[in-house]
Amino acid sequence: MSLLITGSIATDHLMTFSGKFADSLVVDQLDKLSVSFLVDDLDVRRGGCAANISFGLGNLGLRPILVGAVGEDFADYRSWLERHGVDCDSVHVSDTRHTARFVCTNDAAMAQFATFYAGAMSEAREIELQPIVERVGAPDYVLVGPNDPAAMQRHTDECRQRGYRFVADPSQQLAFGDGDLIRPLVDGADILFSNEYEAALIVSKTGWTHEEVLERVGTWVITLGPDGVRLEQEGAEPVVVGAVPEIAKVEPTGVGDAFRAGFLAALSWDLEHERAAQVGCLLAVYVVEQVGTQEYTLGRAAFLERLEGTYGPEAVAEVEPHLQTFRP
Repeated sequence: MSLLITGSIATDHLMTFSGKFADSLVVDQLDKLSVSFLVDDLDVRRGGCAANISFGLGNLGLRPILVGAVGEDFADYRSWLERHGVDCDSVHVSDTRHTARFVCTNDAAMAQFATFYAGAMSEAREIELQPIVERVGAPDYVLVGPNDPAAMQRHTDECRQRGYRFVADPSQQLAFGDGDLIRPLVDGADILFSNEYEAALIVSKTGWTHEEVLERVGTWVITLGPDGVRLEQEGAEPVVVGAVPEIAKVEPTGVGDAFRAGFLAALSWDLEHERAAQVGCLLAVYVVEQVGTQEYTLGRAAFLERLEGTYGPEAVAEVEPHLQTFRP
C-alpha cells in the first residue's frame, strides 16, 4: 500500500511548567494578557505532523512517502527518519529558510501554550504530487495534514483532479483558517480526522451542520482524548472505541499523530475502521508515555499484550499477522 503523507516537518522545543496556567489567568483581563512561566526543563525533539505520522507508519512496518518542505538543517533528521523506514526522497529542501519549529509549554493539567514558526514549510506550496506518484506508484491514500495553507489547498485540489483518495487532517490550521479555506480541504475526503474541539470549529467555520459534513466525507474520525475515538458515517450509528489505559501520562504532544499512523497502518492491512481505531489508540498511548513524539519503541509481545488487554483476543488475531517486522 502506498501512503503519501503531506504536512509539517519540524523541530519541537518542549517545556514543562509545574503549576497550572489557569492559576495565572484572569478571565476578564485576557485582552491585556501578558504572562510568563518559569519552566522546569527543556527537551528538543524531532516533530512535525507529517514526520510524526510517517515515523509511526515506519515503526509499524510500512514505508510511507514523506512530502513536505525543510531547510538545509534537515540532514540529521532525514537520516533518523530513513533509519525508521520513511521514504524522504520527495522532501523539498529550501535554500534560504530553516526547518519549521514548534515551541510548546505544558502545565501540570496537560494544558498547552504553543507557537509555530513555519520557516521552510512555506515552500511546500511548490510541491506537485504527480512527479512523486510517477516515482512511487499510485497512492492508496494521500494524507493532507497541517501545512502551509496554500500547499494544503494545492494537494487537495490535485487529489480531486487526479482521482487520488485523500485523508483530510486540517488540525491546527482550523484555528487560523476561514470557511473558504476549510470547506475545500474537507469536501470529498475519504477520511476526515479531527478532535472534538476541531469538529466544532469545522461546523462553525464551514457553515455546514454536523450532518452536512458527514454527507461530504466517507468517515469522520473524531478523537476524544482519554475517552478514545468516535467513528461517524452518514446514515450509520456512531461507533465509539475506548482508549488504551496509559501506564503514565507524561507528555501529550504528538499523540494524535501516532493515532493517525496506527489507523492508516491498519487500513493498509485491510482491517475495518473499528479495528483501525483500536490500533491507532494503542500506538497513541506509546507517545503519551514519553517526552517527544518519536521516542517510543515497539516490541511485538508487549504491543500484542496491550492490544489484547484492551480489545480482546479477536483484535490480536487480526493484527498479529501484520507485525512481522517487529522485534520480539
